[in-house]
Amino acid sequence: MNLGTPELLVILVIVLLVFGGAKLPKLARSLGQAQKEFKDGLSEGSTDGTDDA
Repeated sequence: MNLGTPELLVILVIVLLVFGGAKLPKLARSLGQAQKEFKDGLSEGSTDGTDDA
């Protein structure tokens, strides 16, 4: 599934309507932190799994 420019613009407009312009920086910051924690958890899980094998 490829997302082109028109699709991304539609998604951006919907996000702006749902969350409002004032909340977007806070939302983006929390999504970035969640992504970082998820990646850290994945890397921690992969190192723990190799010790048991």
